[in-house]
Amino acid sequence: MPSFIDRVVIHAVGGNGGHGCTSIHREKYKPLAGPDGGDGGHGGDVVLVADPRVTTLLTYHRSPHRSAGNGTPGMGGWRRGTDGKDLVLPVPEGTVVKDADGTVLADLVGDTDSIVVAEGGTGGRGNFSLASSKRRAPGFHLLGLPGRARDITLELKTIADVALVGYPSAGKSSLIAALSAARPKIADYPFTTLVPNLGVVEAGEVRYTIADVPGLIPGASQGKGLGLEFLRHIERCAVIVHVLDCATLEPGRDPLSDLDTIEGELAVYAARLAQEEDDRALTGRAPLMERPRVAVLNKIDVPEAAELADFVRSDVEARGLPVFEVSAVARRGLRPLSFALAELVTRARSAAPASGGAAGAAAHRPVIRPAAVGRRGREPLATVRLIRHPHEGDVYQVRGDRPERWVRQTDFANDEAVGYLADRLAAGGVEDELVAAGAHAGDTVLIGPADGGVLFTWEPTMTTGAELLGARGTDARLEDRHRRTNVERRTQYHARMDAKEAARRELRDEAAEGIWTDAADYSGGEDDA
Repeated sequence: MPSFIDRVVIHAVGGNGGHGCTSIHREKYKPLAGPDGGDGGHGGDVVLVADPRVTTLLTYHRSPHRSAGNGTPGMGGWRRGTDGKDLVLPVPEGTVVKDADGTVLADLVGDTDSIVVAEGGTGGRGNFSLASSKRRAPGFHLLGLPGRARDITLELKTIADVALVGYPSAGKSSLIAALSAARPKIADYPFTTLVPNLGVVEAGEVRYTIADVPGLIPGASQGKGLGLEFLRHIERCAVIVHVLDCATLEPGRDPLSDLDTIEGELAVYAARLAQEEDDRALTGRAPLMERPRVAVLNKIDVPEAAELADFVRSDVEARGLPVFEVSAVARRGLRPLSFALAELVTRARSAAPASGGAAGAAAHRPVIRPAAVGRRGREPLATVRLIRHPHEGDVYQVRGDRPERWVRQTDFANDEAVGYLADRLAAGGVEDELVAAGAHAGDTVLIGPADGGVLFTWEPTMTTGAELLGARGTDARLEDRHRRTNVERRTQYHARMDAKEAARRELRDEAAEGIWTDAADYSGGEDDA
């Protein structure tokens, strides 16, 4: 028997974007015909899709690490890299997707509902895309961005029309086995049902599903027993059925007290639900405590239980609950119960908002709110503040989506790429924000978070533009080009003359000491004749 898994944590990683390409088109009789480096491919996304054919999260429990395909780098000849393949993960209908901090990202209820949980990285631009009227042949490219890594929690909430709740061994499993084709484990000891069971019931022309939740005990809302762990499986049910044991032998127990206890536990649990779970406008469902309820007096095949059922029936009806006396073992009273539940389910379905047509389209009309990027009005491109770095002391930290993305795209081994980054930061107003924050030349600037950002010494850009470019891959602003002054030139000349005069003096001293003689003063002997 496969394990029942209704809550898993997956580690989703989007694909990395491919790097751009630096290439110059070469052709016979056309030397240096311009840049032709293509862009890198985008990384693939990790997508969750609701699939009615999937009923468990067991696959992700065994292999929680999932990664999408990476984009390939760009190539010469204006060839773009291929995009990484998206990773589509099917999940059961009724799966709630939560972030690492517990924020609900999506509720995948209907078929084909999907959400992107880990976006792939953007591919880097090649030097062909970076060319302009002033920068005709860039000698650099932009790097691809890494894919987003994210921890996602998946919680399965069973999509059923009717939920059976009650004490352990109240006969819920026997009742669902008698009403449907489900065959759960049945025994005469408590907590036999360890996982929710789901069955399909046909009453005339109406077909609905019924869920059997593990038994509840006093204190279940505080974590006692198994009920609290699986109470989320009844949040989507339209009808709640209280299965009351009329043949229990436990002291202090009777159908009325059992009903009060379970109602109290449900009320406490309903209060803990999030607002979107209780808002009919958002979910299309009434709050948990406002949904139709039915009381089932079970085990009337026992004579004492039948007498007790007749005795408490009026008290239960006085609380506004329809009452049915059934015996799952003897299969008594099941047909009226199934048709009554079918009627309640039909009413709930008709009261639910329509999913199609004009009304449904208006209710589910998507509202697109694009993220604010760039400088909109007076909105700065980045924010600058003075912080205390654990290793560098006081630094000016620059935070912003675009500056941080530009830094990740820069190849710092290429001087021209670094100069291009400086031009982008200056044009974006980052230097203006640094000046406004009180930064001066020589101060340490951090772009990004303190534990993974880029540190550099700030030198304000006085002149920018492609007119300062030298050879491909270089930037004159990053080179030490110091022009000598007249004083420096005169000093260097006198130093060279002094060095020459010192060399001549040394030669004269050696000649005076007889270490060597001048060849012009040498006169040969008889042997030389």
